[in-house]
Order: sequence, then C-alpha cells, then structure tokens
Amino acid sequence: MANMELNDVQILLVEDNDDDAKLTIHALEKNKMEKNLVRLKDGEEALDFIFASGKFLETRNIAFPPKLILLDIRMPKVNGIEVLQKIKCAPLTKAIPVVILTSSKEDPDIQKCYNLGANSYVVKPIDFEKFALTIKDIAYYWLKVNQPPSLENLYL
Repeated sequence: MANMELNDVQILLVEDNDDDAKLTIHALEKNKMEKNLVRLKDGEEALDFIFASGKFLETRNIAFPPKLILLDIRMPKVNGIEVLQKIKCAPLTKAIPVVILTSSKEDPDIQKCYNLGANSYVVKPIDFEKFALTIKDIAYYWLKVNQPPSLENLYL
C-alpha cells in the first residue's frame, strides 16, 4: 500500500485470527465497504500504525487517523483492551470510533471496554449471514451515518 493510501484508511481491522479477518473482509467487500481497509494482526502493530511509529514511522501521518477501528480483544503482544486504552487517552486519536469485535461475552470485558471509551462492543455472530449483516451495519453506521468531529476540535 502506498504512503498516501496509509493516510487515507477508512477501516483499520485489528484481528489476529486469519479466518475471522477473512470473514470480516469478505463481508465488507460484499457490501462494497472495503475501500482503504488495512488489516493488522496484533495490538503492537496496531499501535504503531495508529500513532505512526515503529515500522509505520516513515509511511504514516498521525494527523490522518482511520475512520473506524474494528478491534479484537484477545491478541498477541498487546491485547485489544490495552490498544483501546492508548487510543482513547491520546487527544489526536480519542475520537476515532473503536468497535470491539470479539467472541468474548464476558461481562468484565464488556464493562472494561466501555469504561475505557469503546464506542460499541459486538460479539461476533457464529452464522456467516448474521456476521456479514453485522459487519455491514457497523461499517455503514460509522462510515456513512455518523458525523465525526473535525480534527481542529480534537484538543477541546
């Protein structure tokens, strides 16, 4: 992906499970909402991408955040809860919509994610058609319906 494309990411999918990632991407493609999607496999890589550091230091500009982050909780290196916490604590990234997309129905996870500022917590449906519809609805809402704040207002 070219540098300019890395600064025009619509959806950042952070998912370590290849099968779940393929299903999510397929559901987005089926509904023509996969434009400028980047998939990352762990929380460390996600933080580097979001904050334009590590291997993304030369290719990303933090001033161009993704429009939506679909974030799994259980991942290697840095888990999704830690990623969420760092995103929601930083002035330039706290307004990025973060949808937790996980298989965990555990109440402590749900409560912790909302306490840290998750915009939504979605348990992945097992049935593919339900899963595809859920992904379509999430992307449609956050990319088409929702009105995000302008970058100038993020420091307020």
